[in-house]
Amino acid sequence: MTFRRIRILLLLGVLAAVAGMTWLEQSMVRAWRAPLAVTVIPINGDDSVPAAETIRALQVGDFDDINAFLERETARYGVKQSPAMQVTLLPESKQKPPAPPRDGSVLKTMFWSLQLRWWVYRQSDAWLPQLGTIKLFVLYHAPQDGLALEHSLGLQKGLIGVVHAFADPRQTRQNNIVIAHELLHTLGATDKYAAGGLPVYPQGYAESELPQHLPRREAEIMAGRLVDAAGRLVMPPSLERCVMGAMTAHEVNVDEGFRRRFASTRKE
Repeated sequence: MTFRRIRILLLLGVLAAVAGMTWLEQSMVRAWRAPLAVTVIPINGDDSVPAAETIRALQVGDFDDINAFLERETARYGVKQSPAMQVTLLPESKQKPPAPPRDGSVLKTMFWSLQLRWWVYRQSDAWLPQLGTIKLFVLYHAPQDGLALEHSLGLQKGLIGVVHAFADPRQTRQNNIVIAHELLHTLGATDKYAAGGLPVYPQGYAESELPQHLPRREAEIMAGRLVDAAGRLVMPPSLERCVMGAMTAHEVNVDEGFRRRFASTRKE
């Protein structure tokens, strides 16, 4: 056997192993048989004093409303899991994750995805990957008038979220909307908004059975925004004003998981 063939076989073996681990991770977290294991790693995104102060003051309880949201919304589809997630808050990381490409290149995006997963593995200081653990890297930035944060993201492969958040206690509840949004991305949920941030009708609207022109008081979590009575596109104040729509529930396997458990119970 030539050296070239050996290299190809090794590469195929590595790809098969990665695909197998990805499948195993998704099977674990999307079964909804146990609380989601979520690790939050804070990062000073702009090396600012406000971000440093926010990180020092962080507590696990700051993310309780994400758990409350998941409990409430998955229960609507028949999943009774309490707590819905268990958060581990790690010390601040001094390393920033690699930035995604800005030109939309498919090859560059694929390379960046692998680079990010390798970076996350190196941060863990463990020999084996943390299978089934959702890793959320939250980069805090000092608020500045007129300055929008970089786009946050969540990867299903590797269960990785990179969240850009405001270092302001008044923003904690809206930060948690973004964190919950990216967390659901890691479980397979897709965005429900179009260019400009406008929710896609009907799947991006709360009470999707209502006509599109009617204002909403709640936002679909994967749209992240709602159109209010004044016709403005706004972000809700907290997760209490967010819902998980039927399509999102299907994507993260809430409804499917419930139907399978219900069917097996009936057979018994």
